[in-house]
Amino acid sequence: MTLYLLPAIGIAFLGVLSYVVLFVGRRGRGFPDGPPTLPVIGNLHQLPKKKVFLQFTKWAKQYGGMYSLKLGHGTAVVLTDRRIIKQLMDKRASISSNRPRSYVSQDLVTENDHLLWMNNTATWRVGRKLIHQDLTESLCEKEHAKIQHAETTQLLYDILETPDLWINHLKRFSNSIIMSIVYGIRSPASNSPYISRLNELVEIWARINEFGATPPVDLYPFLKWVPEKLLGNWVTRAKKVHDELDVLYYRLLAMVRKRREAIGSKGCIMDRLLDQQEKSGMHDHLVALLGGVTIKGGSDTSAATLSSAVQALITWPEVQKKAQAELDRVVGDDRLPTIADYDQLPYIAMLVKETMRWRPIAPLGVPHALSEDEVVDGKFLPKGTICFVNVWGLHHDENVFPDSQTFNPDRYEGRTQFAAEYANSADFNARDHYGYGNGRRLCPGIHLADRNLYHALAKILWAFDLSMAEDPATGKPIVPDTSIETGYREGLTNAAYDFPCKFTVRSEARRQTILREMADAKANVFSKFESTDFS
Repeated sequence: MTLYLLPAIGIAFLGVLSYVVLFVGRRGRGFPDGPPTLPVIGNLHQLPKKKVFLQFTKWAKQYGGMYSLKLGHGTAVVLTDRRIIKQLMDKRASISSNRPRSYVSQDLVTENDHLLWMNNTATWRVGRKLIHQDLTESLCEKEHAKIQHAETTQLLYDILETPDLWINHLKRFSNSIIMSIVYGIRSPASNSPYISRLNELVEIWARINEFGATPPVDLYPFLKWVPEKLLGNWVTRAKKVHDELDVLYYRLLAMVRKRREAIGSKGCIMDRLLDQQEKSGMHDHLVALLGGVTIKGGSDTSAATLSSAVQALITWPEVQKKAQAELDRVVGDDRLPTIADYDQLPYIAMLVKETMRWRPIAPLGVPHALSEDEVVDGKFLPKGTICFVNVWGLHHDENVFPDSQTFNPDRYEGRTQFAAEYANSADFNARDHYGYGNGRRLCPGIHLADRNLYHALAKILWAFDLSMAEDPATGKPIVPDTSIETGYREGLTNAAYDFPCKFTVRSEARRQTILREMADAKANVFSKFESTDFS
C-alpha cells in the first residue's frame, strides 16, 4: 500500500513546493505597489542592515506615500503620507493598534508583559490607562513641573561642576524625573551603579532590536531549531537581557513594597499600580514591567533628544543666540526659566519641535499590525499587515520642510503649542512632528516628555554658552558628526554617538542663581524622595 502512495505523496510535495515558489514572497493582487519581489523571500534581500529608514524614504519617493513590501510570506506597508496615516492609524486605530509578532521582544525578553510590545488587548488597555492617569496634562502642569524644575536645576549644577560629563548628566536628569514619578525614588548621581546598569541594558536591548541582529524567526520559524551558536547566540543574548531587566525591575518593586509597609503610600505610579493589582488581576511580573517600560521610555528618549539638540546648537550657533536673546528678555539673571514662562518663550518651543523633527528618536516608530483586513485608497491590506510610519521620511519631506537637513526652528513659526495639541488635531497637515507615535499607541508620556525638553533646553541656554570643544593636540574645534548615516547609532532608537561640547556659564550672577536654586531644590523637593543607592 505504501508503494502505491508514493506517487501521491510526490505529487503533493511538488504541489506545495510549486505554491511556495509561485506565491510566497509575491505581492498579492490589489496590494499597494512596491519594489519588485523574489520568490519565497519577497523584498528581504533589498533591505539594508543599517539605517533601513533611509531606504524606506528612497522608495517612498519612487512608489508614493503608501507602498508595500513582501517579507517572506508576510506583508508590510510603509506610510509616508499624512492623510493616509490619519485615516489608517488614527481614525481606524481600532484595527491598527496591534504589534507584529516578535519572538525575541515579546517571548524571550518580556514574557509578553511589556506594554510597548503587547497587542491591543484588555490587559494592554488596563495597563496603559493605569500609567496614563498619572501622566495627564493637568498633573504635569500642577505636580510634575516641580520635579522637572528641581531636576533641571541639578542638571545645571552638575554641568557647572563636571562639564565634560554632560552626556551622563542628561541621562541622570531624564531618568530621575521619571523614577521620582513612577517609584517615588530619585537618581541623585550620574555615576551610580543603578544608572550605569540601566543604560547598559537599554544599549544591549537596542542592539538586539537592530534590523538583522537576530535571525528572522518570525518569518521563518524553523530557524528557532537551528543551533543558536550558528546564528550569533541570539537566544542567549535575549535571555540575558530578560534576566537582568527582571532583577532591576523587581528590585525597584521590592523597594516600594518595603516603603509601603513602613510608612504607607507616597502616591507614586507604582503605589497606585499596587493598590489596583488585585482588582485588575495583574501578576507581579506585569506590574514590575509596567513600571519598567515607563522608566525606560522616559529615560533614554529625552536624553538622546537633548544630545541631538546640543549637537545642533553648536553647529548652528545663530539658533543658540536667538534663543538666548529671548530668554534674556523674558527671564533675566535672578531666576531660572519655569513652565510659567512657556507662552512668552515661543522660540524655545519651536526649538524643541525642530529637534524632534530634525533627528527623530524612532525614525520608523514602533511598527503596528492590522487586526483585520482593510482597504485604503482602493488598495487591499490583509489582516496581519505590518504598518511602518516612516517618521524620518515625513520629517524630511522637502515639500513640507524645505532644506530639511538644516536645523531651523523658524519653520515652526506660529505653531508653539505642546505636541499633544497637534497630535490630536483632526487636521493632519497641522501635525508638528510624529515623534510621539499615532492613534491608540500615542506615547502616554507625551505631556511629560515634551515638558522635559522645554525645561532642559530653556534652562541650559539660559545658563550656558555652548560651543565646539577644542582638540588639545591641534587647538582646532572638534566638529560633531551630524550625519544620520555616520554620526548616529543603530537600533530601535536613534541617538548620536558621544561628542564633546564646551559649556561656559554666561555670568557670575547666573552661577549664583544656579547655586541658590540648587539649595532650594535639595531642601524642598529632593528631600521628599528616596535615592537609588543600590548596585
